[in-house]
Amino acid sequence: MLPNITSQQGSGFFWLRLPSLFRTRRNDEHLLLRSLQTLYESMSLFVVGTASHVGKSVTVAAICRCLVRRGITVAPFKSQNMSLNSYVTPLGGEIGMAQAMQAFAARVTPHTDMNPVLLKPKGDCISQVVLHGRPYKDVPITDYYRETPQLLEEAVSSYKRLKEEYGEVVVEGAGGAAEVNLYNRDIANTLLAERLRIPVILVADIERGGVFAQVYGTIQLLPDTVRPLVKGVIINKFRGDSSIFEPGIRKIEELCRVPVLGVVPYISLHLPSEDSLSIGDKKVMRNGVRIAVIRLPRIANFTDFELLEQYSSVEYVDPGRSLVGFDCVIVPGTKNTIEDLRSLKAAGMDKELYRVREQGVPIIGICGGYQMLGTHLVDAGFESAAGTYDGLGLLDCITHFTSYDKNTTQVTRTAHSVPPILSAMGTVTGYEIHMGVTKSGSSQEAFGGDGRVSDDGLVFGTYMHGLFQNPSAANALLSFLHEKRGIPFEPIPESAGDPYDALADHFEQHVDMERIVALLGCSRGDFS
Repeated sequence: MLPNITSQQGSGFFWLRLPSLFRTRRNDEHLLLRSLQTLYESMSLFVVGTASHVGKSVTVAAICRCLVRRGITVAPFKSQNMSLNSYVTPLGGEIGMAQAMQAFAARVTPHTDMNPVLLKPKGDCISQVVLHGRPYKDVPITDYYRETPQLLEEAVSSYKRLKEEYGEVVVEGAGGAAEVNLYNRDIANTLLAERLRIPVILVADIERGGVFAQVYGTIQLLPDTVRPLVKGVIINKFRGDSSIFEPGIRKIEELCRVPVLGVVPYISLHLPSEDSLSIGDKKVMRNGVRIAVIRLPRIANFTDFELLEQYSSVEYVDPGRSLVGFDCVIVPGTKNTIEDLRSLKAAGMDKELYRVREQGVPIIGICGGYQMLGTHLVDAGFESAAGTYDGLGLLDCITHFTSYDKNTTQVTRTAHSVPPILSAMGTVTGYEIHMGVTKSGSSQEAFGGDGRVSDDGLVFGTYMHGLFQNPSAANALLSFLHEKRGIPFEPIPESAGDPYDALADHFEQHVDMERIVALLGCSRGDFS
């Protein structure tokens, strides 16, 4: 049964190719239907990489925005993602932050089908598996691979639903595409490519060096069933005069017999970070106020602070390092509150926090960091080993872990009028992703229905991720810190613009987007 292709936006381009099909298959209905089905299925694209962190996520976002600006409806998709930076969809499902970012680029609403399998590392080779936006189970990596046949079917089903709704889908692989030891269980690259049979674009990072070996080696190591699907190469993060690389382009095309679709210069745009690998790439401002974000071993959702990074000196500080000289300290979210609290204390960071607290330095806890600021954490065996653990005691509240279930929801809350920071925030939006329930003691509520704050307003915690993505919240904090230091501060504008158009402009300038559109099957030309 053929899908209802005519219902999809952009499908008019598809029907422009039908006359040639009718001419060649006029008397063979079966072959005609097969040709139509094959052409329909080709209306997707698979972006894979030579390694992790080469720019696959940003490439998918760029392609999505370029297509949208051509009037083509498209959705992003990544079958399996491993990241502690996640996002909550409007329906309360949890997906990787990168797929939410790609959905924003595509101007569609993030949905769990865009990332059906999310792995959240907990340490000791154990990850929580989030399936279709909900916690599924905690598994050691060896046991996880026994799950891959089922998870592959779940992923393919999600992909099919996206195609049914949007028509075009841009798929992202994970890590390096040529992990030969994983071919029999790689549901993010080779196994998925064999199932989808759609054109593949390979992204390589020239900044790493060895780009010829990256590209040639990856293509040659791909299985025979996948290698012919590779239809183009994008060289990413180029610095300097790209004309110098023209002979290199010709050599890659000669060796690999695949066209180089573009050489993309390095660009700095304010896009959400995908995972912890991005922390090492962060550039720290060397002026203005200084904010320390404690780099917990299992730090999660540090995208919370990326607006602050643009307007202040934000440093990710390892536990054990001195906090002297910082104007504010943030204890961020974590995948495992209790284990990271232990690590923090073992490194003596609790004493550093008490020291700066006495000096009047604001201390803010987000999600797991908020739980740590309380007096106790009581675990029934769902977060860590069962028991009662002493918190940092900077807020009078207790957190109980009594279930494996997570609270995942988008929220809008109003900060209470507690000076000097919360009173200037007003109403803010964000999202919650956490296990555990926090019950108050004597500390007053920080936001309507959430969080706690000290009497002097300098210590507060909240479950709200994305708090400081609100300009009003970032301005409330930064204006206080600047005033305290006697430094002028110009407030962050309420609307910072859309970075995805700038990304698409950059991509269009350096990549042959028309050839990519042709690969999707959406071009007006005849490519049969």
